[in-house]
Amino acid sequence: MNGFRRYGVYAVPEGDLYAAGAAWLGWDSVSGTRLPHPTVAGLPQAAEEMTATPRKYGFHGTIKPPFFLAGGTDAAALDAAMAGFCATQPPVPLPPLVVKRLGGFVAIVPDRPDPGLAALAAATVEALDPFRAPPSDAELARRRKAVLSDRQEALLLQWGYPYVKEEFRFHLTLTGRLSMSEAEAAQTALAAHFAPVLDAPVTLDSLCLIGEDDDGRFHLIHRHTLSG
Repeated sequence: MNGFRRYGVYAVPEGDLYAAGAAWLGWDSVSGTRLPHPTVAGLPQAAEEMTATPRKYGFHGTIKPPFFLAGGTDAAALDAAMAGFCATQPPVPLPPLVVKRLGGFVAIVPDRPDPGLAALAAATVEALDPFRAPPSDAELARRRKAVLSDRQEALLLQWGYPYVKEEFRFHLTLTGRLSMSEAEAAQTALAAHFAPVLDAPVTLDSLCLIGEDDDGRFHLIHRHTLSG
């Protein structure tokens, strides 16, 4: 549990959906192993290239973005706090999941906003924030390259990340940045590839503490059941 650079909270699917997503990215954050990419027809680039950016994070939906630990805290205390928090939160049935282009990248997303999912994410951000060290000037500058709105700037300063609370959009990233035409082609190809594992209903019934190693790869440390 100790020895990671940063920590965060992810929604990490299980079963066939996770297996398909981890294989596509080429990294299994649960076992900490590299995986061969599947053959997918119709891709605009090789899978190895398209997944280069998201691969290290593993197949996941971000709930509380990765952060450095605040002084006076440690990973064991964070894990214990997360266990206590998850014991108060009920599972969240997700809307149907679809493959969608989000600007210049492709992700699996709910087909409509879900208030329960948004509420869980917001509560997680708040509950575990005492463990987050304030972002450095370099981190702030990197986030601001995206040209933030006034509200996103305020969220960045308060919570260390601009896309939380009402700016939160749950997504399981599949590609890095692509041109619009490439993203459209990738969406079509990946929608067909993932269709067999997107038919079954999905319930978010756990949250995962994750850690970033010295090579920048993320690993699942502890899965906590939502049992409230």
